[in-house]
Amino acid sequence: MDVVRVMESLAEQGVTVMFKADAERMREGTKPWTFVASGAPFHEDLVVRTDAVSVQACLAVCLPRLREFGLVIPE
Repeated sequence: MDVVRVMESLAEQGVTVMFKADAERMREGTKPWTFVASGAPFHEDLVVRTDAVSVQACLAVCLPRLREFGLVIPE
């Protein structure tokens, strides 16, 4: 999956997207990757977020949730 393409597609739909790799959590061997999406398509303060062991694991959790909100996400 092209992560940049996914992020660009979400941004074009009014969603702010962030991926973060946390060096401290990586050293500790815990879930170092964080994915956060928020923005205009969401009502109130709804945020889609997860911490995971990899970028792919973040996407596996968050992309289905974003699709449930009607966002179009490229494969």
